[in-house]
Amino acid sequence: MKFSELLSALSTRYGYSSPAHVGIDPEITSLAPVEEATTGMLSYIEGEKFAAQVDTTAASGLILPLDEALQNKATDRGIAWLAVPVPRLAFAQTIALFYQPYCLPTGIHSTAVIDPSVVMGSDVAIGAHVVIQAGARIGNQVCIHPNVVIYPSVEIGDRTVLHANCVIHERSQIGADCVIHSGAAIGSEGFGFVPVPEGWFKMHQSGYTILEDGVEIGCNSTVDRPAVGTTCIGRHTKIDNLVHIAHNCHIGENCAMAAQVGMAGGVHMGHRVILGGQVGIANQVKIGNGVQAAAKAGIHNDVAEGQVVIGIPAIAYRTFLRATAVFPRLPEMQKAIRELQKQIGGKPSST
Repeated sequence: MKFSELLSALSTRYGYSSPAHVGIDPEITSLAPVEEATTGMLSYIEGEKFAAQVDTTAASGLILPLDEALQNKATDRGIAWLAVPVPRLAFAQTIALFYQPYCLPTGIHSTAVIDPSVVMGSDVAIGAHVVIQAGARIGNQVCIHPNVVIYPSVEIGDRTVLHANCVIHERSQIGADCVIHSGAAIGSEGFGFVPVPEGWFKMHQSGYTILEDGVEIGCNSTVDRPAVGTTCIGRHTKIDNLVHIAHNCHIGENCAMAAQVGMAGGVHMGHRVILGGQVGIANQVKIGNGVQAAAKAGIHNDVAEGQVVIGIPAIAYRTFLRATAVFPRLPEMQKAIRELQKQIGGKPSST
Protein backbone atom coordinates (compact mmCIF):
# COMPACT_ATOMS: atom_id res chain seq x y z
CA MET A 1 0.00 0.00 0.00
CA LYS A 2 1.02 3.61 -0.43
CA PHE A 3 2.49 5.32 2.61
CA SER A 4 -0.42 7.78 2.61
CA GLU A 5 -2.86 4.84 2.64
CA LEU A 6 -1.00 3.33 5.59
CA LEU A 7 -1.34 6.63 7.49
CA SER A 8 -5.05 6.69 6.75
CA ALA A 9 -5.47 3.10 7.96
CA LEU A 10 -3.59 3.81 11.21
CA SER A 11 -5.66 6.93 11.75
CA THR A 12 -8.94 5.09 11.17
CA ARG A 13 -8.08 2.04 13.29
CA TYR A 14 -6.03 3.59 16.11
CA GLY A 15 -6.89 7.29 16.00
CA TYR A 16 -3.46 8.69 15.08
CA SER A 17 -3.38 12.36 14.14
CA SER A 18 0.38 12.79 14.47
CA PRO A 19 2.78 14.82 12.32
CA ALA A 20 3.86 13.07 9.15
CA HIS A 21 5.85 13.60 5.97
CA VAL A 22 4.64 11.67 2.94
CA GLY A 23 7.32 12.87 0.53
CA ILE A 24 6.96 11.10 -2.79
CA ASP A 25 4.41 8.74 -1.18
CA PRO A 26 6.37 5.50 -1.58
CA GLU A 27 4.80 2.09 -1.98
CA ILE A 28 5.21 0.08 1.24
CA THR A 29 5.31 -3.62 0.51
CA SER A 30 6.73 -5.05 3.76
CA LEU A 31 8.22 -4.32 7.17
CA ALA A 32 11.74 -4.89 8.47
CA PRO A 33 14.22 -3.99 11.24
CA VAL A 34 15.74 -0.59 10.49
CA GLU A 35 19.22 -2.00 9.83
CA GLU A 36 17.82 -4.55 7.32
CA ALA A 37 15.16 -2.44 5.59
CA THR A 38 15.48 -1.72 1.87
CA THR A 39 13.42 0.10 -0.74
CA GLY A 40 9.69 -0.45 -0.26
CA MET A 41 10.05 -1.36 3.42
CA LEU A 42 8.83 0.39 6.56
CA SER A 43 10.71 0.39 9.88
CA TYR A 44 10.85 2.42 13.09
CA ILE A 45 13.27 4.31 15.34
CA GLU A 46 12.63 4.14 19.09
CA GLY A 47 14.54 7.23 20.16
CA GLU A 48 17.66 9.37 20.13
CA LYS A 49 19.82 6.35 21.01
CA PHE A 50 19.17 5.01 17.49
CA ALA A 51 19.31 8.37 15.69
CA ALA A 52 22.35 7.39 13.62
CA GLN A 53 20.28 4.73 11.87
CA VAL A 54 18.20 7.43 10.19
CA ASP A 55 21.38 8.37 8.29
CA THR A 56 22.12 4.80 7.17
CA THR A 57 18.80 3.01 6.65
CA ALA A 58 17.57 2.23 3.15
CA ALA A 59 13.92 2.10 4.31
CA SER A 60 11.34 3.97 2.28
CA GLY A 61 9.31 4.84 5.38
CA LEU A 62 9.95 5.25 9.11
CA ILE A 63 7.90 5.55 12.24
CA LEU A 64 9.71 8.12 14.40
CA PRO A 65 9.42 9.53 17.92
CA LEU A 66 8.25 13.10 18.45
CA ASP A 67 11.76 14.41 17.82
CA GLU A 68 12.05 17.28 15.35
CA ALA A 69 15.74 16.68 14.67
CA LEU A 70 15.10 13.06 13.64
CA GLN A 71 12.14 14.13 11.52
CA ASN A 72 14.29 16.71 9.69
CA LYS A 73 16.97 14.07 9.07
CA ALA A 74 14.43 11.71 7.54
CA THR A 75 12.93 14.50 5.41
CA ASP A 76 16.38 15.50 4.12
CA ARG A 77 16.99 11.90 3.04
CA GLY A 78 13.65 11.68 1.24
CA ILE A 79 12.21 9.14 3.67
CA ALA A 80 8.48 9.26 4.36
CA TRP A 81 7.73 9.30 8.08
CA LEU A 82 5.10 9.31 10.77
CA ALA A 83 5.93 10.70 14.24
CA VAL A 84 4.18 9.23 17.28
CA PRO A 85 4.68 9.15 21.07
CA VAL A 86 5.55 5.41 21.15
CA PRO A 87 7.07 4.25 17.82
CA ARG A 88 7.32 0.58 18.83
CA LEU A 89 3.60 0.46 19.56
CA ALA A 90 2.73 2.10 16.23
CA PHE A 91 5.03 -0.37 14.45
CA ALA A 92 3.27 -3.29 16.15
CA GLN A 93 -0.07 -1.84 15.06
CA THR A 94 1.27 -1.49 11.52
CA ILE A 95 2.28 -5.17 11.48
CA ALA A 96 -1.38 -5.98 12.10
CA LEU A 97 -2.22 -4.20 8.82
CA PHE A 98 0.13 -6.46 6.87
CA TYR A 99 -0.10 -9.78 8.67
CA GLN A 100 -2.69 -11.85 10.50
CA PRO A 101 -1.79 -15.10 12.31
CA TYR A 102 -2.86 -18.25 10.50
CA CYS A 103 -6.19 -19.68 11.55
CA LEU A 104 -8.04 -22.69 10.23
CA PRO A 105 -11.01 -22.12 7.94
CA THR A 106 -14.36 -22.39 9.67
CA GLY A 107 -15.61 -25.95 9.94
CA ILE A 108 -14.92 -29.25 11.66
CA HIS A 109 -12.36 -31.68 10.21
CA SER A 110 -13.70 -35.15 9.49
CA THR A 111 -11.16 -36.80 11.84
CA ALA A 112 -12.11 -34.71 14.90
CA VAL A 113 -13.71 -36.67 17.75
CA ILE A 114 -16.34 -34.57 19.52
CA ASP A 115 -18.67 -35.87 22.22
CA PRO A 116 -22.36 -35.31 21.37
CA SER A 117 -22.84 -33.35 24.61
CA VAL A 118 -20.37 -30.62 23.59
CA VAL A 119 -21.99 -27.19 23.18
CA MET A 120 -20.48 -25.42 20.18
CA GLY A 121 -20.74 -21.74 19.24
CA SER A 122 -20.89 -20.33 15.73
CA ASP A 123 -18.07 -20.06 13.18
CA VAL A 124 -15.82 -22.49 15.03
CA ALA A 125 -12.76 -23.98 13.28
CA ILE A 126 -11.61 -27.43 14.43
CA GLY A 127 -8.59 -29.16 12.90
CA ALA A 128 -7.60 -32.76 12.29
CA HIS A 129 -7.56 -35.27 15.15
CA VAL A 130 -8.89 -32.85 17.74
CA VAL A 131 -10.59 -34.56 20.71
CA ILE A 132 -13.27 -32.71 22.68
CA GLN A 133 -14.75 -34.68 25.56
CA ALA A 134 -18.11 -34.63 27.29
CA GLY A 135 -19.62 -31.47 28.69
CA ALA A 136 -17.21 -29.03 27.08
CA ARG A 137 -18.49 -25.62 25.95
CA ILE A 138 -16.81 -23.93 22.99
CA GLY A 139 -17.53 -20.25 22.29
CA ASN A 140 -18.01 -18.40 19.01
CA GLN A 141 -15.17 -18.12 16.46
CA VAL A 142 -12.86 -20.36 18.46
CA CYS A 143 -9.97 -21.83 16.45
CA ILE A 144 -8.69 -25.25 17.55
CA HIS A 145 -5.66 -26.50 15.65
CA PRO A 146 -4.81 -30.18 14.99
CA ASN A 147 -4.21 -32.70 17.78
CA VAL A 148 -5.59 -30.53 20.58
CA VAL A 149 -7.19 -32.52 23.41
CA ILE A 150 -9.93 -30.92 25.52
CA TYR A 151 -10.94 -32.88 28.61
CA PRO A 152 -14.49 -33.03 30.05
CA SER A 153 -16.37 -29.92 31.25
CA VAL A 154 -13.87 -27.41 29.87
CA GLU A 155 -15.13 -23.93 28.92
CA ILE A 156 -13.49 -21.98 26.08
CA GLY A 157 -14.45 -18.34 25.50
CA ASP A 158 -15.12 -16.56 22.22
CA ARG A 159 -12.31 -16.07 19.68
CA THR A 160 -9.78 -18.05 21.70
CA VAL A 161 -7.08 -19.87 19.72
CA LEU A 162 -5.71 -23.27 20.78
CA HIS A 163 -2.58 -24.18 18.84
CA ALA A 164 -1.57 -27.68 17.82
CA ASN A 165 -0.87 -30.29 20.49
CA CYS A 166 -1.91 -28.27 23.53
CA VAL A 167 -3.98 -30.00 26.20
CA ILE A 168 -6.78 -28.47 28.27
CA HIS A 169 -7.52 -30.60 31.32
CA GLU A 170 -10.88 -31.20 32.98
CA ARG A 171 -13.02 -28.32 34.21
CA SER A 172 -10.55 -25.65 33.13
CA GLN A 173 -12.12 -22.30 32.30
CA ILE A 174 -10.51 -20.24 29.54
CA GLY A 175 -11.85 -16.78 28.76
CA ALA A 176 -12.36 -14.90 25.52
CA ASP A 177 -9.52 -13.84 23.20
CA CYS A 178 -6.95 -16.11 24.81
CA VAL A 179 -4.10 -17.80 22.92
CA ILE A 180 -2.70 -21.15 24.06
CA HIS A 181 0.43 -22.08 22.11
CA SER A 182 1.63 -25.50 21.02
CA GLY A 183 2.46 -28.05 23.69
CA ALA A 184 1.05 -26.07 26.60
CA ALA A 185 -0.88 -27.92 29.31
CA ILE A 186 -3.63 -26.00 31.10
CA GLY A 187 -5.16 -27.46 34.25
CA SER A 188 -2.71 -30.34 34.56
CA GLU A 189 -2.35 -31.98 37.97
CA GLY A 190 -0.54 -30.00 40.63
CA PHE A 191 2.40 -31.62 42.40
CA GLY A 192 0.50 -32.95 45.39
CA PHE A 193 2.00 -35.77 47.49
CA VAL A 194 1.86 -36.32 51.25
CA PRO A 195 4.85 -38.11 52.85
CA VAL A 196 4.01 -41.41 54.57
CA PRO A 197 6.31 -44.12 55.98
CA GLU A 198 6.00 -46.10 52.75
CA GLY A 199 6.87 -43.10 50.56
CA TRP A 200 4.17 -40.78 49.22
CA PHE A 201 0.40 -40.65 49.26
CA LYS A 202 -1.03 -38.98 46.19
CA MET A 203 -3.31 -36.04 46.89
CA HIS A 204 -5.78 -35.85 44.01
CA GLN A 205 -6.01 -32.43 42.43
CA SER A 206 -9.73 -31.69 42.39
CA GLY A 207 -9.56 -27.91 41.92
CA TYR A 208 -9.96 -25.63 38.91
CA THR A 209 -7.74 -23.62 36.61
CA ILE A 210 -9.06 -20.28 35.35
CA LEU A 211 -7.58 -18.13 32.59
CA GLU A 212 -9.35 -14.79 32.31
CA ASP A 213 -9.89 -12.89 29.03
CA GLY A 214 -6.91 -12.05 26.85
CA VAL A 215 -4.38 -14.37 28.52
CA GLU A 216 -1.62 -15.79 26.31
CA ILE A 217 0.32 -18.94 27.26
CA GLY A 218 3.56 -19.83 25.44
CA CYS A 219 4.72 -23.14 23.99
CA ASN A 220 5.27 -26.01 26.44
CA SER A 221 4.22 -23.97 29.47
CA THR A 222 2.15 -25.52 32.25
CA VAL A 223 -0.53 -24.12 34.53
CA ASP A 224 -1.46 -26.63 37.24
CA ARG A 225 -4.79 -27.13 38.98
CA PRO A 226 -4.79 -27.42 42.79
CA ALA A 227 -6.04 -30.08 45.18
CA VAL A 228 -8.85 -27.70 46.12
CA GLY A 229 -9.67 -24.14 45.15
CA THR A 230 -8.34 -22.45 42.02
CA THR A 231 -5.27 -21.50 40.07
CA CYS A 232 -6.07 -18.21 38.35
CA ILE A 233 -4.35 -16.02 35.77
CA GLY A 234 -5.71 -12.49 35.43
CA ARG A 235 -6.84 -10.61 32.35
CA HIS A 236 -4.32 -9.85 29.61
CA THR A 237 -1.38 -11.51 31.34
CA LYS A 238 1.22 -12.78 28.87
CA ILE A 239 3.33 -15.87 29.56
CA ASP A 240 6.32 -16.95 27.49
CA ASN A 241 7.48 -20.47 26.58
CA LEU A 242 8.54 -23.08 29.15
CA VAL A 243 6.99 -21.36 32.15
CA HIS A 244 5.63 -23.36 35.09
CA ILE A 245 2.82 -22.04 37.28
CA ALA A 246 2.05 -24.36 40.16
CA HIS A 247 -1.18 -25.15 41.99
CA ASN A 248 -3.13 -22.42 43.80
CA CYS A 249 -1.14 -19.57 42.24
CA HIS A 250 -3.08 -16.37 41.66
CA ILE A 251 -1.61 -14.04 39.04
CA GLY A 252 -2.94 -10.52 38.56
CA GLU A 253 -3.82 -8.61 35.40
CA ASN A 254 -1.40 -7.38 32.73
CA CYS A 255 1.59 -9.31 34.06
CA ALA A 256 4.40 -10.57 31.79
CA MET A 257 6.71 -13.53 32.34
CA ALA A 258 9.70 -14.41 30.18
CA ALA A 259 10.80 -17.95 29.37
CA GLN A 260 11.59 -20.52 32.07
CA VAL A 261 9.98 -18.68 34.96
CA GLY A 262 8.99 -21.17 37.64
CA MET A 263 6.79 -20.60 40.63
CA ALA A 264 5.91 -22.94 43.47
CA GLY A 265 2.43 -23.42 44.82
CA GLY A 266 0.34 -20.70 46.42
CA VAL A 267 2.15 -17.68 44.97
CA HIS A 268 -0.02 -14.55 44.94
CA MET A 269 1.07 -11.93 42.42
CA GLY A 270 -0.40 -8.47 41.90
CA HIS A 271 -1.08 -6.58 38.69
CA ARG A 272 1.49 -5.41 36.12
CA VAL A 273 4.30 -7.60 37.47
CA ILE A 274 7.19 -8.29 35.08
CA LEU A 275 9.43 -11.35 35.56
CA GLY A 276 12.62 -11.86 33.53
CA GLY A 277 13.79 -15.22 32.23
CA GLN A 278 14.38 -18.05 34.73
CA VAL A 279 13.00 -16.17 37.73
CA GLY A 280 12.13 -18.63 40.49
CA ILE A 281 9.52 -17.93 43.17
CA ALA A 282 9.21 -19.95 46.37
CA ASN A 283 6.07 -21.40 47.90
CA GLN A 284 3.40 -18.99 49.23
CA VAL A 285 5.34 -15.81 48.33
CA LYS A 286 3.30 -12.62 47.84
CA ILE A 287 4.39 -10.14 45.17
CA GLY A 288 2.91 -6.65 45.04
CA ASN A 289 1.63 -4.64 42.11
CA GLY A 290 4.20 -3.34 39.64
CA VAL A 291 7.12 -5.45 40.86
CA GLN A 292 9.92 -6.16 38.39
CA ALA A 293 12.35 -9.07 38.80
CA ALA A 294 15.49 -9.36 36.70
CA ALA A 295 16.48 -12.60 34.97
CA LYS A 296 17.42 -15.50 37.27
CA ALA A 297 16.20 -13.73 40.41
CA GLY A 298 15.39 -16.15 43.22
CA ILE A 299 12.45 -14.75 45.18
CA HIS A 300 12.16 -16.46 48.56
CA ASN A 301 10.31 -13.74 50.50
CA ASP A 302 7.43 -11.36 49.90
CA VAL A 303 8.17 -8.36 47.64
CA ALA A 304 6.44 -5.05 48.28
CA GLU A 305 4.59 -3.07 45.62
CA GLY A 306 6.74 -1.32 43.03
CA GLN A 307 10.05 -2.95 44.02
CA VAL A 308 12.74 -3.90 41.48
CA VAL A 309 14.70 -6.98 42.59
CA ILE A 310 17.62 -9.02 41.31
CA GLY A 311 19.94 -11.81 42.47
CA ILE A 312 19.77 -15.06 44.45
CA PRO A 313 18.27 -14.52 46.94
CA ALA A 314 16.58 -11.52 45.35
CA ILE A 315 17.42 -8.12 46.84
CA ALA A 316 16.72 -4.54 45.86
CA TYR A 317 18.28 -3.62 42.51
CA ARG A 318 20.29 -0.66 43.83
CA THR A 319 21.65 -2.73 46.72
CA PHE A 320 22.67 -5.43 44.26
CA LEU A 321 24.55 -2.88 42.12
CA ARG A 322 26.48 -1.64 45.13
CA ALA A 323 27.31 -5.20 46.20
CA THR A 324 28.53 -6.25 42.76
CA ALA A 325 30.70 -3.13 42.56
CA VAL A 326 32.47 -4.32 45.72
CA PHE A 327 32.84 -7.95 44.62
CA PRO A 328 35.87 -7.53 42.25
CA ARG A 329 37.71 -5.68 45.03
CA LEU A 330 37.32 -8.41 47.66
CA PRO A 331 40.86 -9.88 47.22
CA GLU A 332 42.34 -6.39 47.58
CA MET A 333 40.18 -5.69 50.63
CA GLN A 334 41.17 -9.03 52.19
CA LYS A 335 44.85 -8.15 51.74
CA ALA A 336 44.30 -4.75 53.36
CA ILE A 337 42.52 -6.34 56.34
CA ARG A 338 45.42 -8.75 56.88
CA GLU A 339 47.89 -5.85 56.85
CA LEU A 340 45.80 -3.99 59.42
CA GLN A 341 45.68 -7.09 61.62
CA LYS A 342 49.46 -7.35 61.54
CA GLN A 343 49.82 -3.68 62.43
CA ILE A 344 47.62 -3.98 65.52
CA GLY A 345 49.17 -7.26 66.57
CA GLY A 346 46.21 -9.41 65.82
CA LYS A 347 46.31 -12.85 64.25
CA PRO A 348 45.64 -12.63 60.48
CA SER A 349 42.40 -14.16 59.37
CA SER A 350 42.65 -17.49 57.56
CA THR A 351 40.08 -16.35 55.04
